[in-house]
Amino acid sequence: MKKVLSYILTSVYYLVFGFLLVFFHPVQMIGWKIWGYPGQKKAVEILNYLIIKSLIILGSVPKFKGFEKLPAGKPLIIVSNHQSQYDIPPVVWGFRACFPKFISKIELGKGIPSISYNLRKGQSALIDRKNRSQAIKEIIKLGRHIEANNYSACIFPEGTRSKDGRVKKFKVGGIETLLKTAPSAEVVPFAIHGNHLLQLNGFPMGIGTKLSYTVLDPVSRENRTADEITELCEQAIKKELGQL
Repeated sequence: MKKVLSYILTSVYYLVFGFLLVFFHPVQMIGWKIWGYPGQKKAVEILNYLIIKSLIILGSVPKFKGFEKLPAGKPLIIVSNHQSQYDIPPVVWGFRACFPKFISKIELGKGIPSISYNLRKGQSALIDRKNRSQAIKEIIKLGRHIEANNYSACIFPEGTRSKDGRVKKFKVGGIETLLKTAPSAEVVPFAIHGNHLLQLNGFPMGIGTKLSYTVLDPVSRENRTADEITELCEQAIKKELGQL
């Protein structure tokens, strides 16, 4: 019975998820045309809020924790583990006051309703993983952008999603570039828990999954190398997820 229910609820969720993406694509476009970036950003925030709330269809009520720790008036480098495509909405919604931008593969910049438009208009970095020079230039541009505007950049230094939820070794390259180009940015580890279970079997999705999105204590940059900062972020996230 539970398996049958999971198929039904997953089908309903995908219908809602798809509708939200299609509906908010023109909403973003209208917001951009009338109010520019602020209008488009507001549409994206509402979209991601509704995506998070719609997880109740699957019996999940995500918990947001630690956001009171975010430093005010400074750019942020958000260092997060990566479990699934559902990692993006909690960053967009939770860090909305910090104007979060993403480092994303260039392929996502076209063809996906709402998502591709936001990546292009929302000033994120679209990188070609096969072109290191292009990727570095895009990350440099993003770092300078968040530094100049007190925005935030979210990076998933594992590089790819962890299908079993185990945190993979963090790569230092992207973080090092952001540290150099955004010298006043605070480094904030962000622990995502449970999102891999939503897509454990692809279809149906996980039912009643416990989800939490936790801001951890900022990592001091003083007298530390990029390698040390990256390692500290990785260890902090593993500790929060009980993986040490």
